[in-house]
Amino acid sequence: MVRIAVFDSGLGSLSIIKEMQKKFKAEIIYFADNQNFPYGTKTVNQIKNIMKNSINLLGKFEPDYIVVASNTPSLMLNLKSDKIFDVKPPIKDAKLISQTKNIGILATNSALKSKGMDNFLKKNKESPYKFYKINASNLVEIVESGKFLSEKKSVQKIIRDELEILSEKNIDVVTLSSTHLPFLKKFLKKEFPDVKFIDPGKIVANEIYLKIKNNQSNRNTLKIFTSGDTKKFQKKLLKLGIKNKIIFLSF
Repeated sequence: MVRIAVFDSGLGSLSIIKEMQKKFKAEIIYFADNQNFPYGTKTVNQIKNIMKNSINLLGKFEPDYIVVASNTPSLMLNLKSDKIFDVKPPIKDAKLISQTKNIGILATNSALKSKGMDNFLKKNKESPYKFYKINASNLVEIVESGKFLSEKKSVQKIIRDELEILSEKNIDVVTLSSTHLPFLKKFLKKEFPDVKFIDPGKIVANEIYLKIKNNQSNRNTLKIFTSGDTKKFQKKLLKLGIKNKIIFLSF
Protein backbone atom coordinates (compact mmCIF):
# COMPACT_ATOMS: atom_id res chain seq x y z
CA MET A 1 0.00 0.00 0.00
CA VAL A 2 1.34 3.41 -0.99
CA ARG A 3 1.14 6.05 1.72
CA ILE A 4 1.34 9.72 0.76
CA ALA A 5 1.31 12.67 3.17
CA VAL A 6 -0.10 15.93 1.80
CA PHE A 7 -0.05 19.25 3.63
CA ASP A 8 -0.44 23.01 3.40
CA SER A 9 -1.98 25.71 5.60
CA GLY A 10 -5.59 24.62 5.17
CA LEU A 11 -8.06 23.66 2.46
CA GLY A 12 -5.60 23.97 -0.41
CA SER A 13 -4.39 20.38 -0.14
CA LEU A 14 -7.86 19.15 -1.06
CA SER A 15 -7.54 20.42 -4.63
CA ILE A 16 -4.39 18.31 -5.03
CA ILE A 17 -5.88 15.31 -3.21
CA LYS A 18 -8.92 15.40 -5.49
CA GLU A 19 -6.71 15.06 -8.57
CA MET A 20 -4.59 12.39 -6.91
CA GLN A 21 -7.63 10.25 -6.12
CA LYS A 22 -8.82 10.56 -9.72
CA LYS A 23 -5.45 9.40 -11.05
CA PHE A 24 -4.49 6.57 -8.67
CA LYS A 25 -5.29 4.75 -5.43
CA ALA A 26 -3.31 5.38 -2.27
CA GLU A 27 -3.49 5.87 1.49
CA ILE A 28 -3.44 9.63 1.98
CA ILE A 29 -2.52 11.47 5.17
CA TYR A 30 -3.82 15.05 4.92
CA PHE A 31 -2.43 17.62 7.38
CA ALA A 32 -4.13 21.03 7.34
CA ASP A 33 -1.76 23.32 9.23
CA ASN A 34 -4.47 25.83 10.18
CA GLN A 35 -2.39 27.09 13.08
CA ASN A 36 0.06 28.62 10.59
CA PHE A 37 -2.46 29.92 8.03
CA PRO A 38 -1.72 31.82 5.87
CA TYR A 39 1.70 30.82 4.54
CA GLY A 40 1.38 33.76 2.15
CA THR A 41 2.23 36.36 4.80
CA LYS A 42 5.21 34.54 6.33
CA THR A 43 8.91 35.43 5.98
CA VAL A 44 11.43 33.04 4.43
CA ASN A 45 12.75 32.02 7.87
CA GLN A 46 9.26 31.40 9.19
CA ILE A 47 8.43 29.26 6.15
CA LYS A 48 11.70 27.32 6.59
CA ASN A 49 10.80 26.48 10.18
CA ILE A 50 7.21 25.53 9.31
CA MET A 51 8.36 23.26 6.48
CA LYS A 52 11.04 21.59 8.61
CA ASN A 53 8.61 20.96 11.47
CA SER A 54 5.79 19.77 9.18
CA ILE A 55 7.97 17.35 7.23
CA ASN A 56 9.47 15.94 10.46
CA LEU A 57 5.99 15.59 11.96
CA LEU A 58 4.60 13.76 8.94
CA GLY A 59 7.69 11.55 8.85
CA LYS A 60 6.26 9.77 11.90
CA PHE A 61 3.58 8.30 9.62
CA GLU A 62 6.36 6.77 7.49
CA PRO A 63 4.95 8.01 4.17
CA ASP A 64 6.44 6.85 0.89
CA TYR A 65 6.09 10.40 -0.41
CA ILE A 66 5.26 13.87 0.93
CA VAL A 67 3.46 16.53 -1.11
CA VAL A 68 4.01 20.15 -0.13
CA ALA A 69 0.66 21.30 -1.52
CA SER A 70 1.43 25.00 -1.49
CA ASN A 71 3.10 27.21 -4.09
CA THR A 72 4.39 29.66 -1.47
CA PRO A 73 7.01 27.41 0.20
CA SER A 74 7.62 25.57 -3.08
CA LEU A 75 8.78 28.85 -4.64
CA MET A 76 10.50 30.29 -1.57
CA LEU A 77 12.52 27.15 -0.75
CA ASN A 78 14.21 24.30 -2.59
CA LEU A 79 12.08 21.43 -1.30
CA LYS A 80 11.73 18.98 -4.17
CA SER A 81 13.52 15.63 -3.75
CA ASP A 82 13.03 11.94 -4.55
CA LYS A 83 10.46 11.73 -1.75
CA ILE A 84 9.04 15.26 -1.75
CA PHE A 85 6.78 16.75 -4.42
CA ASP A 86 6.15 20.48 -4.56
CA VAL A 87 3.81 22.73 -6.56
CA LYS A 88 4.99 25.49 -8.89
CA PRO A 89 3.23 27.60 -11.54
CA PRO A 90 2.61 25.49 -14.70
CA ILE A 91 4.32 27.99 -16.99
CA LYS A 92 5.15 25.51 -19.76
CA ASP A 93 1.49 24.54 -20.10
CA ALA A 94 0.46 28.20 -20.07
CA LYS A 95 2.85 29.02 -22.92
CA LEU A 96 1.44 26.23 -25.05
CA ILE A 97 -2.11 27.56 -24.95
CA SER A 98 -1.71 31.34 -24.70
CA GLN A 99 -2.64 33.22 -27.88
CA THR A 100 -1.94 36.75 -26.63
CA LYS A 101 1.40 35.69 -25.02
CA ASN A 102 0.27 37.51 -21.86
CA ILE A 103 0.20 35.13 -18.90
CA GLY A 104 -1.03 35.86 -15.37
CA ILE A 105 0.54 34.27 -12.29
CA LEU A 106 -2.07 34.27 -9.52
CA ALA A 107 -0.30 33.61 -6.21
CA THR A 108 0.08 34.81 -2.62
CA ASN A 109 1.91 38.03 -1.86
CA SER A 110 4.89 36.24 -0.27
CA ALA A 111 5.25 33.89 -3.23
CA LEU A 112 5.12 36.77 -5.72
CA LYS A 113 7.76 38.78 -3.85
CA SER A 114 10.10 35.85 -3.27
CA LYS A 115 13.47 35.39 -4.97
CA GLY A 116 12.26 31.92 -5.84
CA MET A 117 9.47 33.35 -7.97
CA ASP A 118 11.84 35.80 -9.68
CA ASN A 119 14.30 32.99 -10.45
CA PHE A 120 11.51 30.70 -11.63
CA LEU A 121 10.15 33.30 -14.04
CA LYS A 122 13.64 34.20 -15.31
CA LYS A 123 14.29 30.54 -15.99
CA ASN A 124 11.06 30.35 -18.01
CA LYS A 125 11.41 33.76 -19.68
CA GLU A 126 11.08 33.56 -23.43
CA SER A 127 10.19 36.20 -25.99
CA PRO A 128 7.45 37.22 -26.77
CA TYR A 129 5.78 35.95 -23.56
CA LYS A 130 5.05 38.39 -20.76
CA PHE A 131 4.32 37.34 -17.18
CA TYR A 132 2.08 39.38 -14.87
CA LYS A 133 2.30 38.67 -11.14
CA ILE A 134 -1.13 39.07 -9.50
CA ASN A 135 -1.65 39.09 -5.74
CA ALA A 136 -4.22 36.46 -4.76
CA SER A 137 -3.83 36.61 -0.96
CA ASN A 138 -7.37 37.99 -0.54
CA LEU A 139 -8.78 35.22 -2.73
CA VAL A 140 -6.95 32.58 -0.70
CA GLU A 141 -8.55 34.03 2.45
CA ILE A 142 -11.99 33.81 0.80
CA VAL A 143 -11.49 30.09 0.28
CA GLU A 144 -10.06 29.31 3.71
CA SER A 145 -12.81 31.29 5.47
CA GLY A 146 -15.48 29.40 3.54
CA LYS A 147 -16.98 32.61 2.11
CA PHE A 148 -16.91 31.10 -1.38
CA LEU A 149 -19.63 28.72 -0.19
CA SER A 150 -21.83 31.16 1.72
CA GLU A 151 -21.32 34.62 0.16
CA LYS A 152 -21.29 33.91 -3.58
CA LYS A 153 -22.45 37.33 -4.82
CA SER A 154 -19.87 39.08 -2.69
CA VAL A 155 -17.13 36.72 -3.88
CA GLN A 156 -18.03 37.32 -7.53
CA LYS A 157 -17.69 41.09 -7.03
CA ILE A 158 -14.34 40.73 -5.25
CA ILE A 159 -12.99 38.61 -8.10
CA ARG A 160 -14.23 41.18 -10.63
CA ASP A 161 -12.51 44.02 -8.76
CA GLU A 162 -9.29 42.17 -7.88
CA LEU A 163 -8.64 40.85 -11.37
CA GLU A 164 -9.34 43.86 -13.60
CA ILE A 165 -5.77 43.49 -14.83
CA LEU A 166 -6.78 40.44 -16.89
CA SER A 167 -8.80 42.63 -19.24
CA GLU A 168 -6.43 45.60 -19.03
CA LYS A 169 -3.37 43.58 -20.08
CA ASN A 170 -5.16 41.21 -22.48
CA ILE A 171 -4.20 38.19 -20.38
CA ASP A 172 -5.70 35.00 -21.79
CA VAL A 173 -4.10 32.35 -19.56
CA VAL A 174 -3.74 32.38 -15.75
CA THR A 175 -1.92 29.87 -13.57
CA LEU A 176 -3.74 29.15 -10.31
CA SER A 177 -0.55 29.28 -8.28
CA SER A 178 -2.10 28.66 -4.90
CA THR A 179 -3.77 25.33 -4.24
CA HIS A 180 -6.67 27.22 -2.66
CA LEU A 181 -7.57 28.90 -5.94
CA PRO A 182 -9.11 25.93 -7.82
CA PHE A 183 -12.05 26.24 -5.41
CA LEU A 184 -12.82 29.56 -7.11
CA LYS A 185 -12.62 28.26 -10.66
CA LYS A 186 -16.39 28.53 -11.29
CA PHE A 187 -16.36 32.17 -10.18
CA LEU A 188 -13.29 32.90 -12.28
CA LYS A 189 -14.74 31.31 -15.42
CA LYS A 190 -18.04 33.12 -14.96
CA GLU A 191 -16.32 36.50 -14.73
CA PHE A 192 -13.66 35.83 -17.38
CA PRO A 193 -15.09 33.24 -19.81
CA ASP A 194 -12.38 33.84 -22.43
CA VAL A 195 -9.50 33.27 -20.01
CA LYS A 196 -8.05 29.80 -19.42
CA PHE A 197 -7.24 29.04 -15.77
CA ILE A 198 -4.66 26.28 -15.26
CA ASP A 199 -4.83 24.14 -12.12
CA PRO A 200 -1.45 22.47 -11.40
CA GLY A 201 -3.14 19.69 -9.41
CA LYS A 202 -3.41 17.38 -12.42
CA ILE A 203 0.26 17.89 -13.23
CA VAL A 204 1.37 17.00 -9.70
CA ALA A 205 -0.95 13.98 -9.60
CA ASN A 206 0.53 12.71 -12.85
CA GLU A 207 4.10 13.14 -11.56
CA ILE A 208 3.23 11.02 -8.52
CA TYR A 209 1.42 8.44 -10.63
CA LEU A 210 4.54 7.84 -12.73
CA LYS A 211 6.37 6.91 -9.51
CA ILE A 212 3.71 4.63 -8.02
CA LYS A 213 1.75 3.25 -10.98
CA ASN A 214 3.02 -0.29 -10.39
CA ASN A 215 2.60 -0.11 -6.61
CA GLN A 216 -0.87 1.35 -6.03
CA SER A 217 -3.15 0.54 -3.12
CA ASN A 218 -6.36 -1.46 -3.56
CA ARG A 219 -8.49 1.55 -2.67
CA ASN A 220 -8.32 5.21 -1.73
CA THR A 221 -8.27 6.09 1.97
CA LEU A 222 -8.04 9.53 3.58
CA LYS A 223 -7.06 10.45 7.14
CA ILE A 224 -7.37 14.13 8.04
CA PHE A 225 -5.42 16.05 10.69
CA THR A 226 -5.30 19.73 11.62
CA SER A 227 -3.15 21.88 13.89
CA GLY A 228 -6.11 24.22 14.40
CA ASP A 229 -9.61 23.94 15.86
CA THR A 230 -10.92 20.50 14.85
CA LYS A 231 -14.60 21.49 15.21
CA LYS A 232 -14.27 24.59 13.03
CA PHE A 233 -12.37 22.67 10.39
CA GLN A 234 -14.92 19.86 10.51
CA LYS A 235 -17.70 22.37 9.75
CA LYS A 236 -15.81 23.65 6.70
CA LEU A 237 -15.25 20.15 5.37
CA LEU A 238 -18.88 19.16 5.93
CA LYS A 239 -19.93 22.04 3.67
CA LEU A 240 -17.69 20.47 1.02
CA GLY A 241 -19.32 17.08 1.56
CA ILE A 242 -16.35 15.59 3.45
CA LYS A 243 -17.46 13.67 6.54
CA ASN A 244 -14.13 12.18 7.65
CA LYS A 245 -13.21 12.51 11.31
CA ILE A 246 -10.74 15.33 12.00
CA ILE A 247 -7.85 14.61 14.38
CA PHE A 248 -5.73 17.24 16.14
CA LEU A 249 -2.01 17.16 15.26
CA SER A 250 0.69 19.71 15.96
CA PHE A 251 4.46 20.05 16.40
